Amino acid sequence: MSNAATSQASARSEDSHLKQRLGYWSLVATGIGSVIGSGWLFSAMYAAQTAGPASLIAWVIGGAVMLAVALVFAELGMVHPESGGLVRYPLYSNGRFAASIVGWSMWVTYVANPPTEASGVVQYASSYIPGLFEKNQLTFAGILVAIALMALFVLVNYFGVQFFARSNNVVTAVKIFIPTLTIIMLFASGFTRSGGAGGTGNLGAGGGFAPYGIGAALGTIATAGMVFAYTGFRNIVELSGEVTNPRRNIPASLITTILGAIVLYLLLQLAFIFGVPQHLLGKGWGGVNFDSPFAQLAMLLGMTWLYWILIADSMVSPSGSGIVFTASNARNVFGLAKNRFFPKWLAKVHQGSGVPRRALLLNFVVGILFLLPLPSWHQIIGVTGTLIAFTFSIGSVSVIAFRRSGLSERAARLPGMYVIAPFAFIVSALVIYWVPWKELVLTIPIVVVGLIWYAVTYVLQHHGVGELVGGIWLVVYLVVEYVMGAIGSFGGLHLITSPWDSVVLAVIAAALYIWGTRSGTSYMRARPELVEELRGQQVDAREGSVLQEDEASAR
Repeated sequence: MSNAATSQASARSEDSHLKQRLGYWSLVATGIGSVIGSGWLFSAMYAAQTAGPASLIAWVIGGAVMLAVALVFAELGMVHPESGGLVRYPLYSNGRFAASIVGWSMWVTYVANPPTEASGVVQYASSYIPGLFEKNQLTFAGILVAIALMALFVLVNYFGVQFFARSNNVVTAVKIFIPTLTIIMLFASGFTRSGGAGGTGNLGAGGGFAPYGIGAALGTIATAGMVFAYTGFRNIVELSGEVTNPRRNIPASLITTILGAIVLYLLLQLAFIFGVPQHLLGKGWGGVNFDSPFAQLAMLLGMTWLYWILIADSMVSPSGSGIVFTASNARNVFGLAKNRFFPKWLAKVHQGSGVPRRALLLNFVVGILFLLPLPSWHQIIGVTGTLIAFTFSIGSVSVIAFRRSGLSERAARLPGMYVIAPFAFIVSALVIYWVPWKELVLTIPIVVVGLIWYAVTYVLQHHGVGELVGGIWLVVYLVVEYVMGAIGSFGGLHLITSPWDSVVLAVIAAALYIWGTRSGTSYMRARPELVEELRGQQVDAREGSVLQEDEASAR
């Protein structure tokens, strides 16, 4: 038996130890629990700083993109539910090279989430515990507290998916209530202008509706935490191998999560804009700066009781998201190890708990290393938000390759996918391009490290040229993004002016999408044994899901 076949057999053996115990409500709690994290506490302020009231436009565009992306991954999860699926799908459709580039980028964004959420908790805590956050970043003491919180996230996940689900359901209920209460109270203060709130007049204050231009609003989609806030849905896909009735529960929970997130974040942004006292807008929206945005705003408006509720929730919301992302990233590493991008000893599931514990511990250590050079919520988001948008691109290619190769059964196909998939791909490419060049360029070293690591695995594991061909288009895609960023109008050399630079990129992205789907289709059709093996796993997964549902009903 070849090394690849042995690796696949070992991976299937470890998959069998995972527990299929997550239903619709647990998945919704997982998605909403990820969406309502530190993002809701900070994104509205950072978006307003950068774009003013025009940030509302960015939330709508970002939400539309994320809904399209979620539908793409909903079909992938229906066709082939697998824990760690986000890094497995590109392996099946385009080979190891493409899967390695996407998987590496995805792992970096995932491993940064627990430290991001922990730093959000500590930043809010600095309002009543001095010495944790100074000069817009965590102090040494603040970093130690954040590390302790990350350890707690690991502990909750260490004892199994059912323990994780039960604890997360309770936390999510609290997390939904607090933002809703905040929206109601800030709207009330804004419309009545109680306590000095600016109200609807703020939509034109501080330089007008779009004081820094529409381009600034577009740039906030990735850099102000919008993509970060919306992407909690992907945790549902990462846990898809542990879902009962995946064809029903995965798409239903994904759509519920994204639609709920769009409504919530639009209302939060509007509530923040209405609630800011107009005397703070003397230097424009860019001059509005709080360490604990909503809590300090509540205090300014005389709502001391809401201030203390928000301070308490600043520990609950980010911690709940940190717990969910810690669970999901363990499955991400599990998937990368099955891909043979990471050492195979990480593709190990603890039989008693059904948790990849080794992956949990690896992510904890790497998360600490991530926190040290980027000791604030906004610094981490500035780097990872762009990579998140990039990792979504491959899903649109995989879903079409699955269809054209015959892997996707008709019962697992969502209507309109031949329109949704290219839309998600092209607009995701634009979201990356709209990131200011000075921030986009920070992602280059991360991508280069991933390419170097793949080169090492390619030589050691003798993948063959066939594994490279399916991913060449993805390298060209990255080069195009960086070149356009350098010469375009979003912080680049302005050699191509707005809006023509976005038009040019959209056309190129459409061509790359066609190239990618054709490469993926050719890759899968050249490997009929892979398609047959995946079909067999689909049957096994459905039978296992029915069996575990029957056992649960009997209990």
